[in-house]
Amino acid sequence: MGDLLLVRHGETEWSMSGRHTGSTDVPLTDNGREQARRLGPLIARHHIAAAFVSPMRRARETAELAGIGRAHVDADLREWDYGGYEGVTTVEIHRERPDWFLFTDGVSPGPPEHPGESPDEVGARAERVLARIDAALSESEGSVVVVSHGHFLRVLTARRLGLSAGSGALFQLATGTMSRLSTEHRRHVVAGWNVRPDAYCSHDFLSSVGEGAEEH
Repeated sequence: MGDLLLVRHGETEWSMSGRHTGSTDVPLTDNGREQARRLGPLIARHHIAAAFVSPMRRARETAELAGIGRAHVDADLREWDYGGYEGVTTVEIHRERPDWFLFTDGVSPGPPEHPGESPDEVGARAERVLARIDAALSESEGSVVVVSHGHFLRVLTARRLGLSAGSGALFQLATGTMSRLSTEHRRHVVAGWNVRPDAYCSHDFLSSVGEGAEEH
């Protein structure tokens, strides 16, 4: 079975300012576009059997600039529905809820079209995505790449490793990075994490988290 490559989209104005960005379709910054372009050679090292991308513009643009062709748009790859916390920073939330933590507490209710999601609800979406990924991996040789969002990819990783959705808190993830989930003795493992193109070398490694890794 091939690997699962996880790409977090490039930088946006909201990711820079720490605003929770779920349904708001903000574009990449110029730096975010450059991050996406630089991912191309890193992804090209792998034989890609299938690609999936979030419907949000920031993810689709990242996939295009990184040279990921024929990516299937999958609505389940969208970011966490932040409900009433859409566009709000963690600092602002902590003024009213000092102990609030997304991965355990979820979000406050939002409008009917974006009511918000609990960690388990995001985990259920991740399970559906993983089922489609496994189907793609079983049908052809090669790896599968997904282009999505920070918090969702952290939950996806946790579920891939058999952990609870809330355990996504353990996997900090920066914009414009690629991570690799593989197998060892038929068990899912992290083979490379938070890898920036400028830090990549010929062997696989667990990169340092680096700056700019806060998730929104």
